[in-house]
Amino acid sequence: MNQDQRIFLIGPMGAGKSSIGRKLAAALGLRFLDSDSEIESRTGVDIPLIFDIEGEEGFRRRERQAIEELSANDALVLATGGGAILSDKTRRMLRDRGLVVYLETSVDEQLRRTRRDRRRPLLQTENPRDRLQALMDERGPLYRDTAHITVNTDKRAIMDVVRQIIRALEDRNRNS
Repeated sequence: MNQDQRIFLIGPMGAGKSSIGRKLAAALGLRFLDSDSEIESRTGVDIPLIFDIEGEEGFRRRERQAIEELSANDALVLATGGGAILSDKTRRMLRDRGLVVYLETSVDEQLRRTRRDRRRPLLQTENPRDRLQALMDERGPLYRDTAHITVNTDKRAIMDVVRQIIRALEDRNRNS
């Protein structure tokens, strides 16, 4: 693994970006960062409050700025927020600066993983399933177009996914 390696995890909420990212970074000897955690650290408030005060547009502006700064670091696994790929600039930047891994998951799995999580502003609705499906319909093509590697995380142990990503990285390194 190159010391300047940058791995960016994208995918919908509940795909496992943070959990998988931590384990992947540890397995590769890289630093782990999470753009949502960084935004909360910088602002001193949680993301639902940012949504309440600034709306989604204000949050996305903060997200773009944080990802631009964080993605410039070397030796890094960065977990991005589910909507980070909505920005053309962010998608291009991630693809240009490192290796993008799309952690794909079904709406059913997302619903199962997030059903008790009250910290997800976009799911505070009467029908979370419909909301998740609408988000996937909008964002799914963007995730696929941005990713260098796609790994499905449905009903899989974190370390199984980590091993699959590492194998894919090794295959890419051998073939380049």
